[in-house]
Parts: sequence; structure tokens; C-alpha cells
Amino acid sequence: MSKKFINQLRERIGPNVLAISIGIVYLWFGTLKFFPDMSPAEDLAKNTIHQLTFGQLSDGVAINLLAFWEVSIGILLVFNLWRNGAVIVTMVHMILTFTPLLLFPMDSFQNPPWIPTLLGQYIGKNLIIVAALVTLWRQAQKKEIYKSL
Repeated sequence: MSKKFINQLRERIGPNVLAISIGIVYLWFGTLKFFPDMSPAEDLAKNTIHQLTFGQLSDGVAINLLAFWEVSIGILLVFNLWRNGAVIVTMVHMILTFTPLLLFPMDSFQNPPWIPTLLGQYIGKNLIIVAALVTLWRQAQKKEIYKSL
């Protein structure tokens, strides 16, 4: 490979590596939800959506809508499309991922609220994604400020 190609690749991907990595995770985990019993989070997602929608969505529709939402987020982030909107939609998703801590505390904690179960840890790691989204949001805002000058 030529140095020019590598430098161009580095310039294009470097500033977007955070968004790309989050996007890959969303693509991967979202795609699993399209296939029954493939996602370890499937039951949690179905139960949470059932509670949040007061049972108005069937489990099949709910999990497919969630899968579509997550894969769409993944595509937007990987391909750097509508970054501000993608970050907002992803942040909404992230906020909703914390609702099982409130809806199902006995599933999330061994002794609420201090000792998380594996499920609680699975949810808790999303704090890292939230911090990364805040970073992406701030980067996008700085770009907007520079464009307006």
C-alpha cells in the first residue's frame, strides 16, 4: 500500500474512530436481534419494551423494531451520516437501556442497588457509550461553530 493511501485512510477514519466503533457494536448487536434466540439481551429487551408500551406491542414486533433502530444507528455512525441526529437518537436509546434498572431491580442487582448481577453489569457498561456520545456531540458542535465563522 502506498503512504498516500494510508494517510488518506488515517485522515478519514481517525477523527471518526469513536463513532465507527460504537456503530459497529450497534450493527452487530442489532443484527442479532433479527434472529430469534441469538441475542443474549432479547428477553430483557422484550420485557422492557412490554413494560414501557404497556403491552401494546407484540414481542415479535417490538424486537424487530428495536433491531431496526439499532442497525440504523450503527449505519449512521459507521458512515458518518447526520452525526448530530445520530448522536441524539443514540442517546435516547442509551437512556432507555437504563430503564431495566428501575423496572427489574431484582434482575439487575443481587442486593439493590450496590451489587450488580451480570445483567446489571451489561447495562452499567453503557455509561461508557454515553460518555463517548457526549464526546461525539461536543466534537460535532465544535465543527458547527467553526463552519459558522
